[in-house]
Amino acid sequence: MQIRKLFKFENAHIVRNCSSDRCKFSIHGHSYKVELILEAHRLDHGQMVYDFGLLKSSIKDIIDSFDHAITFWDKDDVDYIDACKRFSDRWISLPVSPSAEQFSRVIFFWASQILKQTIMQNGESDVSVYSVIVHETDTGYAQCFIDDVNNKQMGVLNLEDFRFSDQVKAEWHDPKMYDKLLNGQKFINPRVVLQVTD
Repeated sequence: MQIRKLFKFENAHIVRNCSSDRCKFSIHGHSYKVELILEAHRLDHGQMVYDFGLLKSSIKDIIDSFDHAITFWDKDDVDYIDACKRFSDRWISLPVSPSAEQFSRVIFFWASQILKQTIMQNGESDVSVYSVIVHETDTGYAQCFIDDVNNKQMGVLNLEDFRFSDQVKAEWHDPKMYDKLLNGQKFINPRVVLQVTD
């Protein structure tokens, strides 16, 4: 069974090496919609794949990092990167180009890492990310699956290769969230006292 949670953010970027001159030479923005699709083959004690309320913490924060931020490829021109950092309090450095395709891979990767490092306490035994869809416009989106995340020809994704501005981190519920991900620390879901049993 699958569930879908919709997230939204506004983000600015340049997509180097693409075909469109407007996109590869000019900073521009989009109103993104992100569909996070989770899957499980059994339901938790609340008879859910995963409680939507649990997605309001670390996973929401990591996706919200993009909101009102500028995102750049860490291989871009040094002067451009320095200007992004100088003139925007909110920025994210990616090891891949900030295209819709790569946003879908990155968000899939981040959400999967958070779920893997989460101690589940309500019978969520096998919940995982099934797919991520990133709508860049009303008419265009990119969709990612696990094989895309693991495809090195699309760019290697390692946790230590991402950078977030201090302002982005300060706005997370836990400003140390990414350090915890890097260090393999566990995220702990709330303990649930069962009121009804089978």
